[in-house]
Amino acid sequence: MDTDAGGGSAGQTGQAGQAGLPGLPGQAAQPGVPGFKSLTGGAQRSTGALQPAALPGMPGYDPSDLYAFDRPGMVSPVIAAALPRVYVPNTESDTVTVIDPSDYHVIETLKVGREPQHVVPSWDLKTLWVNNDLGNSLTPIDPFTGKAGAPIPVHDPYNLYFTPDGVSAVVMASKDMQLVFRDPHTMAVQKVLPVPCEGVNHADFAPDGSYFIVSCEFSGQLLKVDTKTRTLLGVITLPQQGSMPQDVKISPDGKVFYIADMVANGLWTVDGNAFKLTGLIPTGRGAHGLYVSRDSTTMYVSNRGEGTITLFDFAAGKPRGKWQIPGGGSPDMGGVSADGKVLWLSGRYNAEVYAISTVDGRLLARINVGRGPHGLAVYPQPGRYSLGHTGVFR
Repeated sequence: MDTDAGGGSAGQTGQAGQAGLPGLPGQAAQPGVPGFKSLTGGAQRSTGALQPAALPGMPGYDPSDLYAFDRPGMVSPVIAAALPRVYVPNTESDTVTVIDPSDYHVIETLKVGREPQHVVPSWDLKTLWVNNDLGNSLTPIDPFTGKAGAPIPVHDPYNLYFTPDGVSAVVMASKDMQLVFRDPHTMAVQKVLPVPCEGVNHADFAPDGSYFIVSCEFSGQLLKVDTKTRTLLGVITLPQQGSMPQDVKISPDGKVFYIADMVANGLWTVDGNAFKLTGLIPTGRGAHGLYVSRDSTTMYVSNRGEGTITLFDFAAGKPRGKWQIPGGGSPDMGGVSADGKVLWLSGRYNAEVYAISTVDGRLLARINVGRGPHGLAVYPQPGRYSLGHTGVFR
């Protein structure tokens, strides 16, 4: 089904969206190119020339490290004045808890729609979208004031991503079994792609943006989707009975997609180009969220079922350690602070949030929040643009 509901053509929408992005993410706004400033004195990228993307309007990328623009201090000038905050959606309380990361205290609690699942930075970095799944709406939060605006009707927004060219928002409509491509600002529907699986939830994109891989939580499947044509390229059914794939993250060199599986208790590895399953790496019980360190060497894997975080070493291709949350917990989704020193994770079944030192795994704070905290967003963070979820930046 291909539905046009006032969003105009994809090309027209994309041009309009880019015109509204002063300074970013156009070519002149990249590190190493005049116009970009590392606002907090962070390290500049030092690797080679950027490769052209497959999508017009998508900034070039560093093939040796897709996260080269996520170094400490490389916060976009577009959000230089954004308030440092952690936004925690509480699925059972229908609220968002706002935390000051400087001293870990709760500033306020925002009332939003029913069952907020994730807080998602927009592609242009200027808006944080609260995904009110059962409320069938997206509540915008202004990152410069921390205040919520009027919600926009969007059906079944379990999670939200953005195509790397900024042309479309992609709503993971889990119950509807659809990927819904929408205008990234107005959320008007551009195209509806029905999917043959249950529980679409997380995704990540190929280095050049040409395709993305999606996990289907309730049917244990993976999808490969063409970004430009918005068509389904393939389906993989995971071989373990009862698999529940969760977060998806690509390796810095772009060669491996990792998919956390909370039933298989580890990471599936996928060759994205061939769309072929290549292995399963154990991490811990209830493997769930995946977050890359600011130096691109490590991926933090939250193991919700055992209250631990696995340190996955990209170079070695295997875990090199594990941190235990004192007293246990249920680490789920989250993000890394702008300076890379703190890993923030929601405690899904404990109505709390964990702030964990990335230096030694020490628990810095355990903060009480609403019931059922899920996809929290740490903001602002380094990067030129956002691909969505709780903050996947390039």
